[in-house]
Amino acid sequence: MQIFHSSLFTFHFFFVSLHPIRVSNSYFYTTIMINRQIIRIKVVQLTYAYYQNGSKNIDTAEKELMFSLSKAYDLYNYLLALIVAITQEARRHVEVAQSRAQREGTAMPSQKFIMNRFALQLEENRMLNDFMEAQKKNWNDEPEILKKLYTQITESQIYQDYMASPEDSYSADRELWRKLYRTLIENNADLDSLFEEQSIYWNDDKEIVDTFVVKTIKRFDEKNKGHQELLPEYDSEEDRDYARKLFRAAIMNADEYQHYMSDASQNWDFSRLAYMDIVIMQIAIAEMLTFPSIPINVTINEYVEIAKLYSTPRSAGYINGMLDGIARHLIERGLLLKPIAPRKDLRQ
Repeated sequence: MQIFHSSLFTFHFFFVSLHPIRVSNSYFYTTIMINRQIIRIKVVQLTYAYYQNGSKNIDTAEKELMFSLSKAYDLYNYLLALIVAITQEARRHVEVAQSRAQREGTAMPSQKFIMNRFALQLEENRMLNDFMEAQKKNWNDEPEILKKLYTQITESQIYQDYMASPEDSYSADRELWRKLYRTLIENNADLDSLFEEQSIYWNDDKEIVDTFVVKTIKRFDEKNKGHQELLPEYDSEEDRDYARKLFRAAIMNADEYQHYMSDASQNWDFSRLAYMDIVIMQIAIAEMLTFPSIPINVTINEYVEIAKLYSTPRSAGYINGMLDGIARHLIERGLLLKPIAPRKDLRQ
């Protein structure tokens, strides 16, 4: 039975129309960059794209998935490098001001901002420098962006309070950049436009990646100097395998999983089900059946959260009920060998 129909398509190709990922800091609290929440979202995106792509080449689609995940890590490093680039831009401005002050016999400009200890530590960071040296582009290619950001920073109350404060500590320097990042970099239309030009993935990724950049700023410790560890891309090869296996299972067993959806939909108006809901449930069933160590309630809750981001207002409750029913049906048939919480304990 083929459930997908063009009349149910409620989204355009995801690169064009899927909304940026909305997250809370706690939801993505982790010590690695590419965690399973991000992988699930990317698998949903790429599975949706797979069905919109007429060629339906699963090997090509899998490569696209892994490339998409790697681009999120690229953006993480690129945004950290932006802090360094702004500091270097400030240094150029101070050098010009110093030359003018010498000529005119006026007071020398403050060097407090360009001597910010957190920014200097980040500039010396071994992992970041190794990464940026391997890239074809860097922030020096975007002088107008840097000038505008530097101006926005120097005109901000955050900057003015910092420059006027008598406090002289590493923690104050680090906190300055946390505040500047949250205020002027997280929601910046110029950066959004630039990232949209540079990568089809980055606008969707930026809101998640911002949380990791802020987390990294807060983790920095002065005593680690240039050897401060940044977040690794993956915790282990196991997470790479998780991404590949989840994607392939969802695609290769689509007909079987869609039968489970149809069987479980007797109490639901399945004919009006949004296309994205089908994709989300198909991947959730794949996770239930492919990964014995992931509890059923974790799978259901994770994909309910994804439905809240990407589908219709009614989708989360619908998907929650459907996946619960499917899981119980599979357990009864001996196809799913996992315990499931009593219905009263599941998310309503």
